[in-house]
Amino acid sequence: MNTKNRFFFIFFSLISTICLLSCSQRLGWGVLLWSTDEPLVLSGTVLPVYIKSNIEHVWVVGIPGELLKDKNDTDKMEIPLKRLEFIGSKKKAALWAEEFAEYAQIYAENLQDGLPIRDHPDNNSRRVYRLRLGEVIKVLNKVKGVPPISASGDPLEGDWLKVLTSDGVTGFCFSYRLKQFNYTDWQPNSAAVVQNEAAHDPDLDMIMSRRWSPESYLQMINSRRINTGELEKHYRFDPGQDTGIAKIILPDLEREIVYEGIYPDGERTWRFEGSSLQMTLRSNTALSVQITEDTGVRRTFNFAALSSDVNDLIIQENARREGQFMAIYDQGPVFTSNNYGTVTFTQTGGFIWTGFDLLVPQLIPAEAKGEGRIYMDIFLDSSLIERYTGAATFRFTDIIPNLNLRFMYSLDNQGMRLEVVQDNTVENLTVMRRSPSPMVLYFFKDSSY
Repeated sequence: MNTKNRFFFIFFSLISTICLLSCSQRLGWGVLLWSTDEPLVLSGTVLPVYIKSNIEHVWVVGIPGELLKDKNDTDKMEIPLKRLEFIGSKKKAALWAEEFAEYAQIYAENLQDGLPIRDHPDNNSRRVYRLRLGEVIKVLNKVKGVPPISASGDPLEGDWLKVLTSDGVTGFCFSYRLKQFNYTDWQPNSAAVVQNEAAHDPDLDMIMSRRWSPESYLQMINSRRINTGELEKHYRFDPGQDTGIAKIILPDLEREIVYEGIYPDGERTWRFEGSSLQMTLRSNTALSVQITEDTGVRRTFNFAALSSDVNDLIIQENARREGQFMAIYDQGPVFTSNNYGTVTFTQTGGFIWTGFDLLVPQLIPAEAKGEGRIYMDIFLDSSLIERYTGAATFRFTDIIPNLNLRFMYSLDNQGMRLEVVQDNTVENLTVMRRSPSPMVLYFFKDSSY
């Protein structure tokens, strides 16, 4: 034997010896999370662990002797890393398996294409995986979490489950659209699985990851005229990826649509299988949704993905309004007129108006005591911005029904000018023009404050 051949003989003999030794010495014990087929080893079984290969991403584990059909069969097999929970000692592994026993044989079949697995048991948390219709996952255990809310405002029935996918992704999935089953009883819906082995759809992923608000919300943002009352109603389109129930919630429509899956139906268009719902991505931030009513009428609604969360927009707008009011308060807070009385503003947004006899009953009812709150809830048309500081609603809360007076106002070094706004000059909470014969009230700043 020449030197070269002798070297290779010694090298391979050494490798074989190392493998033999390593395969005979245990690293510890683990619990199988996902059942194997050949041989059939059920999840929850405690197994000896001999090797961990980070290159092949597998464990080498021992096969229980009673499962070996022949004495010549190999007594070891490879398990993907994510399908086994490595514990350490046999005693600890047995205790872990005992706690896992309730869910050891429980799997779940996905009933909705696109159902997400999330990184926390909360509908608002990050999605880590999107399930195909018919895809099977392993249930690891039930956890506490925040249940998704239906359009009626009630929590959906079901539980948050910690789950494991066949390719090793672990996360949390709400059970509403899952069919849980015992491993030994399961018959796979192979047609559904084959039907959904489609290519990854990044556009659909983008739609599912965003919140879709009415286009009117975007128009409010662009015009800087935020109607917080409308934002607080949270009108929206929700594709229902967690529930298989899409929701359209608008001022004139509130609808829940049950569907089986979402499938391509043209360029950047998808149909919601089992319903008349369809959606088209007009741009990365614009979505068109169509639905056919029972009467056969096809209706289209346009939605937008906003750059800011609706709740953040409400907070920002309320802060702007508070700053607008504080500018009036800081200028006063007491303003007085020989003809129209005295208006005193409080730091919390209230007002007290006394001595307004000349405005009764033309503007203020005789029964009003003159107490109320001021709201910075109306806006000025661009043609009025240079002439007026802003517009506000004075709500008299001491009479029933409450009286709302709208004024455009301007501040100067000497005081405040109020100009009465007539209802017919206001459109969409915006003062569009002055009244033909405006009533103007001027109040001087009380210098004693």
